[in-house]
Amino acid sequence: MTHPQFTLTSLNLNGIRSATTKGLAEWLQTRRPDCICVQELKAQAGDVAGRFEHLADLAGHFHFAEKKGYSGVGIYTRHEPSDVLTGIGSPEFDAEGRWVELRFDTPARKLSIISSYFPSGSSSEERQEAKFRFLEVMAPHLQRLKEERDFILCGDLNIAHQQIDLKNWRSNQKNSGFLPEERAWMSALLAPDTAPALIDVYRQLHPEATAESYTWWSNRGQAWANNVGWRIDYHVATAALAQRARRASVYKEARFSDHAPLTVEYDFGL
Repeated sequence: MTHPQFTLTSLNLNGIRSATTKGLAEWLQTRRPDCICVQELKAQAGDVAGRFEHLADLAGHFHFAEKKGYSGVGIYTRHEPSDVLTGIGSPEFDAEGRWVELRFDTPARKLSIISSYFPSGSSSEERQEAKFRFLEVMAPHLQRLKEERDFILCGDLNIAHQQIDLKNWRSNQKNSGFLPEERAWMSALLAPDTAPALIDVYRQLHPEATAESYTWWSNRGQAWANNVGWRIDYHVATAALAQRARRASVYKEARFSDHAPLTVEYDFGL
């Protein structure tokens, strides 16, 4: 008896135009995921129209930023969603295109696949403050959502949770992405005693992985060549879906972006 399978990839594109020139569509054609959640489109509706509405037989749904060439998220899917939602109800961050949610509801279940792009705070003090504001809004949003439905949140969360999630943790303790407050936020989000629980799916499958877990490398120095990376891209799932995760892998044979695709295979069907 074959079980249904759902293959879900997450990738920060660092620009959809750039990633597609590096062979992303061809890779998707061979890998054939059911969905790919993408972040940092760096494109607007007009740029996508007639060019990027589909990638490798997958239909795209998007949340664009108002600012040109900035942020933006999307989900390309093989399956028709029952509903598409954009934004989290925060005018500040909804203007930045940071949340698209596809619902695949049936009479028997409520299920969402989400692509989200958390702000980076590394460029300035102001952006770090914005990141903290975003986390403040996001925590109750996810809390409400997990009480209503099962979901998998994919995305570039711009936070390395634990010391094993980045190569140089000692020297990064005062840097955005590994600040104590950001890590505490992740710990609270993933706290096992908060019912219903949320699970870091990759860590559930690979509790001790270090070097092979990284998903992002700085363009400075020889970070990629020396694998001086960070694990900042995640699948965060409600417990019912997380327990159906079977395999997780980071693809590094080709580069489409400064991030690598994170793919998880689940044994459920849409």
